[in-house]
Amino acid sequence: MRQLPKQEPVPELLVGLDTSDDAGVYQITDSIALIQTVDYFTPIVDDPYMFGQITAANALSDVYAMGGEPKTVMNIVGFPIKKLGAEMLADILRGAADKVKEAGAITVGGHSIDDQEPKFGLSVTGIVHPDKVWKNVGAKPGDVLVLTKPIGVGIITTGIKRSAVTLEQEQIVTETMATLNKVASEVLTDFHPHAVTDVTGFGLLGHGCEMARGSEVSFEFSLAQVPVLEGALELAENGVVPGGSKANHKWLADDVVYEDILAEEQLVLCDAITSGGLFVALNEQEAVEYVDKLRSRGLAYASIVGRVTEKKDKYIYVKR
Repeated sequence: MRQLPKQEPVPELLVGLDTSDDAGVYQITDSIALIQTVDYFTPIVDDPYMFGQITAANALSDVYAMGGEPKTVMNIVGFPIKKLGAEMLADILRGAADKVKEAGAITVGGHSIDDQEPKFGLSVTGIVHPDKVWKNVGAKPGDVLVLTKPIGVGIITTGIKRSAVTLEQEQIVTETMATLNKVASEVLTDFHPHAVTDVTGFGLLGHGCEMARGSEVSFEFSLAQVPVLEGALELAENGVVPGGSKANHKWLADDVVYEDILAEEQLVLCDAITSGGLFVALNEQEAVEYVDKLRSRGLAYASIVGRVTEKKDKYIYVKR
């Protein structure tokens, strides 16, 4: 993106490229702003229907992370139709359509090309009040950090590809990825978050670093409080770690201080995630109530995972 010509400021553009936020936000009227996002990737599970569900949940998440309500989606398809057949593609599209319906949005079209490797995604348009947009910057010293879904997703899905996980672990990670952030977002509207993002490809520490840097603060994480999928740490100990997670760990080397944290635990914290949870900075009293409400709504992994401090030498500090 650095190679693109610099854009002139536009007053209606409430969120653009400047802070690597989850979606673009463009104001239409005094009470309506459009949220626009797009995401796609190659299959991460064998079941085509669940691949469609997970992909849709992942794309819809960016709208929820901005405080918005998804309205319309368009499918983006690259597929070797002669090799894999139309039935498999239909299952992918059906999975996505069911998840879009669950979100209360509607599929309005899309585009497809013949490709050597299957790829699927969605562009999503949502709406939000211009005064109620959540951004990935604005965390304040004294805030605490809440995570609504567990991490370790990338490691577990890599384990699936290597036949190194149990059927139960595969089912749990699939259900985790396919769970919408709708409830987490709707419940959060009752509170006053200072910064919000969702945890995806850059991992918990990567997205945390972006938020801390943009907010000009530092984050302190407590490893013991971070929800991790069962089996992820053991897989990491055995070298079952996706390349993206290793790249995240390397990319963050100059910004993170690990205090007595094992190498495999560091990789879990940097794990590249698909369709992760919301990551929120808000005051401690509200955070406790927010987590309680999420758990009462079935989001059992929701946890306070750290706190915000004044800016220190590094952006991220991880304690046991």
